Amino acid sequence: MTVTPDDLIAAADLCRETLAPAVDADWTAPAADIGQTCRETIDHVVSCQTFYASHLASRAPGPLPRLRKHDPDAPVEQVLDLVPAGAAVLAAVARGSGPDVRAFHPAGMADPEGFLAMGCDEIIVHTGDIAAGLGVAFAPPDDLCARIVTRLFPWAPSDADPWPTLRWANGRAPLGDRARLDPDWYWQCAPLAEWDGQVNRRINPAAWSP
Repeated sequence: MTVTPDDLIAAADLCRETLAPAVDADWTAPAADIGQTCRETIDHVVSCQTFYASHLASRAPGPLPRLRKHDPDAPVEQVLDLVPAGAAVLAAVARGSGPDVRAFHPAGMADPEGFLAMGCDEIIVHTGDIAAGLGVAFAPPDDLCARIVTRLFPWAPSDADPWPTLRWANGRAPLGDRARLDPDWYWQCAPLAEWDGQVNRRINPAAWSP
């Protein structure tokens, strides 16, 4: 697979390692310019992992209610610990799912690799958002960023560095002379063999839209 369960675990560990030194910072600060606080964003990261895992585990043909309800009073340290915990659940479900398994995501009927790639994307990109809001340095591995781009954004340019390209594909920043994308960007979470050659667009606004 282009993106593996081990990649998801590594991304989650990197998130916690990057943000743990800033647990005493002001987590009500905006996470970049995505319209959420840093605290809301890390809660979202955790919820994504359990949302993906529940759909993949049950082979859900349609949307399921979310398993996790945010506790706004939980210490940030505890929420950070839930990032690798949630990733471990999704990774385990993906390992136990055959490549032909499909489950619902609003972007399409995803296979296990698609869910893993989306899980990595949520963790890496939102860690960057939070790090920007807290003033923490963050530089994810180029190899992982490149594989996320390849799996989820087959239309993305291949002539730029992977981390800036991943940020561009997620609508975070311009890339060279390419303008910042509108909030209707989306993933190719179904297998790449089924990609129709068109740029995927979301119908409903993203939750993080400015």
